[in-house]
Amino acid sequence: MTLRKARMVDIPAILKLINDYARQGIMLPRNEFELSEGIRDFTVLYEGEGLLGCAALHFYGPTMAEVRSLAVSPESKGTGAGRALMDALENEAREYDLDALFAFTYVPRFFDKMGYHEVDRGDLPLKAWKDCLRCPKFQACDEIAVFKGLKPETTLPSISRSVVDETLIQIPVFRHN
Repeated sequence: MTLRKARMVDIPAILKLINDYARQGIMLPRNEFELSEGIRDFTVLYEGEGLLGCAALHFYGPTMAEVRSLAVSPESKGTGAGRALMDALENEAREYDLDALFAFTYVPRFFDKMGYHEVDRGDLPLKAWKDCLRCPKFQACDEIAVFKGLKPETTLPSISRSVVDETLIQIPVFRHN
């Protein structure tokens, strides 16, 4: 098996894997433009020429990232492919000295095995919801938010506050008499 950062040539295989799950209503669909724009976020796992799985690490400020688009081919479930991808993303997050990771998922038991715990989605930074706006389940979301601190002192309330504080832009107000 080969685990590596994705390249542009991987886009067709990643699209097929993700969109097969999207047709089942368990992942957000992606298109070629989105994958091209975010290809540096992706890690892929291959066996020979066959894509076993993919996952993306999407940054939300200097302290937090989201695990996105985690998909393993149906034939590869239970083989450790998902764990290998998650370990790679966590190692990458640690290389960037991130404090925490989060995800929205339909398989919280898998994330629980990886050291995540369920949290209230309202505790996550609002900008993490940007993909929610185009989701067909936006008004009736049934995904579960999960969180993992990468440092002993990291808690969700403290990390959410720091992400908000770091991304606020001060806009001057000019008053005319």
